[in-house]
Amino acid sequence: MTHHNLDDDDSNLDATDEATVNDRDAVQAEIEVALEEDASLVPSDQSLPETLQILPLSNRPLFPGLIVPLVYESDQLMAQIRAFAASGNNIIGLLLVADEDGDFSTDNLCEVGVAARVIKAIEIEDHGLHLVVECLERFSVREWVAGRGEGAPEGTIFAKVTYHLATDYSDNIQLRAYTVAIINTIKELLKHNPLYEEELRLFSTRFTVDDPGRLADFAAGLTTADRDELQKVLATIPIFPRMKMVMTLLNRELNVSKVQHKIRDSVEQRVSEQQRKFFLQEQLREIKRELGIEVDPKQELITKLRKRAKKLSFTEEAAAVFEEEINKLESLDPSMPDHAVTRNYLDWLLSVPWGKRARDRYNLARAEQALNRHHAGLEDIKERILEFIAVGARKKELGGSILLFVGAPGVGKTSLGKAIAEAINRPFYRFSVGGMHDEAEIKGHRRTYIGSMPGKFVQALKQVKVSNPVIMIDEVDKIGSGARGDPASALLEALDPEQNSEFLDHYLDVRVDLSQVLFLLTANQLDTIPAPLRDRAEIIRLPGYMASEKEAIARKHLIPRQMKEHAMKRDDMRFTPAAVHHLVEYYAREPGVRQLEQLIKKALRKGAHRLMAGKLTAPITVGVQNLSDFVGKPRFQREPLRREVGLATGLAWTAMGGVTLSLEAAVIHQDRRGLKVTGQLGKVMQESAEIAFSYICSHLQRFGADSAFYDKAWVHLHVPEGAVPKDGPSAGITLATALLSLALDRAPAPLAMTGELTLNGDVLAIGGVREKLLAAKRLGIKEVILPKENAVDVHELPDSVADGLTLHYVARFDEVAKLMFP
Repeated sequence: MTHHNLDDDDSNLDATDEATVNDRDAVQAEIEVALEEDASLVPSDQSLPETLQILPLSNRPLFPGLIVPLVYESDQLMAQIRAFAASGNNIIGLLLVADEDGDFSTDNLCEVGVAARVIKAIEIEDHGLHLVVECLERFSVREWVAGRGEGAPEGTIFAKVTYHLATDYSDNIQLRAYTVAIINTIKELLKHNPLYEEELRLFSTRFTVDDPGRLADFAAGLTTADRDELQKVLATIPIFPRMKMVMTLLNRELNVSKVQHKIRDSVEQRVSEQQRKFFLQEQLREIKRELGIEVDPKQELITKLRKRAKKLSFTEEAAAVFEEEINKLESLDPSMPDHAVTRNYLDWLLSVPWGKRARDRYNLARAEQALNRHHAGLEDIKERILEFIAVGARKKELGGSILLFVGAPGVGKTSLGKAIAEAINRPFYRFSVGGMHDEAEIKGHRRTYIGSMPGKFVQALKQVKVSNPVIMIDEVDKIGSGARGDPASALLEALDPEQNSEFLDHYLDVRVDLSQVLFLLTANQLDTIPAPLRDRAEIIRLPGYMASEKEAIARKHLIPRQMKEHAMKRDDMRFTPAAVHHLVEYYAREPGVRQLEQLIKKALRKGAHRLMAGKLTAPITVGVQNLSDFVGKPRFQREPLRREVGLATGLAWTAMGGVTLSLEAAVIHQDRRGLKVTGQLGKVMQESAEIAFSYICSHLQRFGADSAFYDKAWVHLHVPEGAVPKDGPSAGITLATALLSLALDRAPAPLAMTGELTLNGDVLAIGGVREKLLAAKRLGIKEVILPKENAVDVHELPDSVADGLTLHYVARFDEVAKLMFP
């Protein structure tokens, strides 16, 4: 079953139909050809047959008075139409199927249709059978007739019908009013959709407006109403109800057309406005070019880039690359992707400060002022930096130097770097490599990658705009490596004074001189820094602050800065010296000052809240008595050293600074000899415990103990805080002291100690002396045992570190035993 009424709007087509659809102009041409071939085509008054062969319509019904083309592609229907043409009959019945998806049968056909005269029939290979029909009169089916007609193919449907011929209506005012309303609505439709003009012209040549029935049917055929509504119009025989229905459909069609017209006008207006602006801009640009006011944008870009290049002192290689890329840019159209890539590359190449340097300042007095302004305490470190600047002043050059600051978090490594940059009058740039896994972050990405860009060093030079800045690389002990390369190895080229004068960034692919840069590295510990990287740097250790230094930092720097950040004035809140001392002593014993600063922030927040809530009035004084109201209960308590059998106090170094360790020893049973160590000890510390056990067992008689004490003793050595990993050899004499205390059944003297022990009883030097002494002072320890070889290290420390401590230097464990068990 196939057909299509091409007088209707294309939007009513069903994609499941078998009909092929031509455009409106082609259809109109086909109808006009048919009219020319049959010039006698007029409203027919010939007698119509009582029995009609039926053909189906699927999309929508047809109305009397219309001339439309139909297309059928079904083999069954094409066979029926051929048989119909062979019978010599030219009048056929057209009925709308009730269900578009159903079959062609009497049960699926509407009862009211239209009788049509076949004007022309053409069969086109692979395109079905094309008919042009003139719709004559509506009819209703009276009776279905099966098997009528000679040679009719199987499935042909015939029906006896009753015609509802057009009536000659007498002049009626109400009818004329409907007629005028329909005509006026059609005129309105023509304003919004000129395509209806051709249908109206064809209708006017065959009918007059005095025929209201034909006018109503014609108007219904113009609308895009759905098939069921149009079938109701066709089935409505009385003229007044039919015209009412048609008026409803026409008004709805008119409203839709108005909305479509409004949308189309709005779109056209926007498009025309954009086109107008474009044409005016082009005309203005052309006029400016003629007057010499404006140059070509592409040429203007080239000129700007060349002007920027003239201000730089390119190397020979960089100048050659610039000329090559600028010539390439001139030959590229701005719309090409390579144009943007080349322009970005030239922007980066010109952002490198070729030949531009900051003027160094070697005034040691001002350098010392800058260091003191940014950094309180650590006088020995400041002196070392001033020595470094003094050497640079004599050489007139500080470039090529690499300083590595190693210290616990919060001891001021970054602020020290800023102070150095200010002291020598150079710009400062900082970036962190902690957790970095991609070497492209250091050496840049290849230009072939989308979104590629230079590495951190070229980015730093672009930002500071000089070739000799101070660049600080943070967290070098936490740098990583992965499938995308090893950033630590990539840093070697940049930091090696023998290579960094020709540092090659992958993006620029031009050698950049980094030899004038002063590199500062920071780390919390040296162990995880790659050895080649560590060897290239001059190491400066930043130990933790002493309590007095932390108190001074809090009063002079932390409290004023945080008061400003919290919008508090001196009259609003103040900390007494005793409160600051209490904060340092019982709340913030870490080597740095970050925890101390967090506590000050907490106190200021609580103070601001209570002032705003009206709970307290200004000024608020924070003293020892009310300190816990602002920062909570103390985290630490000052406890005297415990004196118990099998207990000894040692000193240890960690990345967070110096700490004390209480080593415990106990005999578990006397069944057999053995040693067990716990406390998450590393391999080196476990070996120290075994050495101490062997030494004490072999020398018990010398120290006045029972020589057979450990022959059948199972000993357990434990270092508290088992969740914290511990390692290192400096606990040797402490472990031996705890074991000797068990054998003597005497508690050791209240001294802290540190030193490596050998099997011969020698006490060897250890590291981290400053941190360990500061840890002892924080805990109120008065006497400390140190290896004799570390006396030199103590003499190099500021006097304030050892003030208040009695230091005992020992070379043999015999001396330790005399001090601990007098």
